[in-house]
Amino acid sequence: MPVYPAGLHPARLGFDFDGVIADTAEAFLRIACEDYGLCGFRLEDITRFEVEHCLPIDSETVADIFRKILHDSVGTRLQPLPGALDVLTELAETAGVTVITARPLLHPVLDWFEQALPASAMAHVRVVAMGDHDDKARHILEQGLDCFIDDRAETCQQLHVAGIQPLVFNQPWNQNGHCFPVVTSWQDIRELFL
Repeated sequence: MPVYPAGLHPARLGFDFDGVIADTAEAFLRIACEDYGLCGFRLEDITRFEVEHCLPIDSETVADIFRKILHDSVGTRLQPLPGALDVLTELAETAGVTVITARPLLHPVLDWFEQALPASAMAHVRVVAMGDHDDKARHILEQGLDCFIDDRAETCQQLHVAGIQPLVFNQPWNQNGHCFPVVTSWQDIRELFL
């Protein structure tokens, strides 16, 4: 059984966006099928963070699909993961929420949150788009956080080295290569604070 941070305060916890809050894998698979005719893949088939290394889709098409999602999260019908909006709304209204994404563009994430969350919660959500998977630790520390939930195991390893407690959000692409505590759902995240 993983050991979760004792006395974790929700104001000191940060969240990744894609793969933790937003169901980016679902959007990727749907767009691959609808726009490129690449159908029949399932979430379980995405066993690597670098999708082109586990699915028979060329890297240019993978980049095109992700570019669509990154530039227009609302227009691509990016969905939240189950329970994410309810828990984020609760946390925002009690402690505030900090989201740090490796995405290079801030506005598509803000647009998505503004459509997804009530205005009362959105007023307490801070989003940092930092544009680099390998530089998250610096931004997390700058925001005064000491615990972070991410779906990329390599990022969690970097956070651990920087003295930040990582929690891995369970996804098919992060099943191996780490020994960090795992959360499997937003209900697990809610229970961290009960």
